[in-house]
Parts: sequence; C-alpha cells; structure tokens
Amino acid sequence: MPADLKIDFVSDVSCPWCAIGLASLELALRRLQGEVRAQVHVQPFELNPGLAPGGEDITEHLTRKYGSTREQQAAARDAIRERGAAVGFEFRKEGRDRVYNTFDAHRLLHWAGLQDPARQQALKKALFAAYFTQGRSPEEHEVLVDAAVAAGLEPAAAREVLASGAYAQEVRQQEQFYLQAGIHAVPAVVINDRHLISGGQPPEVFEQALRQLAGAAA
Repeated sequence: MPADLKIDFVSDVSCPWCAIGLASLELALRRLQGEVRAQVHVQPFELNPGLAPGGEDITEHLTRKYGSTREQQAAARDAIRERGAAVGFEFRKEGRDRVYNTFDAHRLLHWAGLQDPARQQALKKALFAAYFTQGRSPEEHEVLVDAAVAAGLEPAAAREVLASGAYAQEVRQQEQFYLQAGIHAVPAVVINDRHLISGGQPPEVFEQALRQLAGAAA
C-alpha cells in the first residue's frame, strides 16, 4: 500500500524558483508512484505584497531589492532557465519585463482549491506558464481567467471571484499562518504539517526525502 502524504506547497506565482520547485516535486512524485500517494495543496506567499498596480521594472526591482547588477541578473536568468529546462519548465529567454502584485492570483488559487486540489495545482502551473513562459501579467484578470480555463475551471465563476474580492481574508490568514510558522522564503514544501523542504530542489532531493517520510509513515 502506498503511503499517504499531505503536501503544502507554499509559493508565489512571481517566483521563478517556485516554478522550478513545483516541476521538480511533480517529477519526484511520478517516480514514486506506487510508493507514495500525495495530495498537493497550493498555499499563498507574496514576495512583494506592497507593489502598486502596474508593478515595477524587473531590473530596477532586483537592483533595489538585492543590489544586483544587470550582468548578475542576466547570469542568474540563464541559470534559472537551465534549471527549468532540466525539469521540463520553459522560461522565456529574455526573462521577465516587470514584477507584479499577485494577491488576486492567490485569491483565485484559494477558490480553485475549494473546487478541487488537482485543478488548483493545474491553475498554479498555468499561472507560472503565463508569467514566465508567455510573458503575461499575473495582475491582469483576463490572464488569470485564461489560466483558470486552462486548468479546467469555469471562466464565469473565476471572473466573479476576481471582481468580487472574494477570499481576501482567507488568503491573508494563510499568509500570516506560514509567516508565523517561520517561512520567509519560498518555495517551502511542508509534508504532513511537520517536515519542511526549502527551495527549488532537484527532483532527486524531493524523491529521497519523500521516500524517507513515506517509510516512516508506514
């Protein structure tokens, strides 16, 4: 009998390492079929909750936040693109133009999770693809609705969620829960509410950790 694991994937849709981490986790879970039966829940984290509508130029943002130069950012972008390709996720060669507020995306993800965790995970992947592969803004409601459709969710219901401001309180509560639990960087993968795997790890790291936890659970 496979071991049942609850996995909370804490992340932001504007975080490239989160896109890598989710792809790596999914690859590890495919390798563990028959050993592990996991349900993945996407949880909210905002890297830049204070961004104004329209976002900020990505080069200016990274320079202000990390003190990095254009050359350093270009090298990091190349490394991220290579890591993504290794796990089947495509990053645009030119990278991102801007960084955006992602709160509405998290509200939509919360709603999706109430419908079906599998569709929530599919929505998360569609949002990553919209931003990092297609260069679209995760702030724009039509982009979010298109991602919902790609995940098999009802577009009219998605538009209603976005227009109404629904689930704002629930998202903020979840964000505070993980901050108070000590999570200040993402991705953070929490297994069975107890075990933490930090960062966009390679699939082999997730595979080994999940196999060990599944054995302990058994």
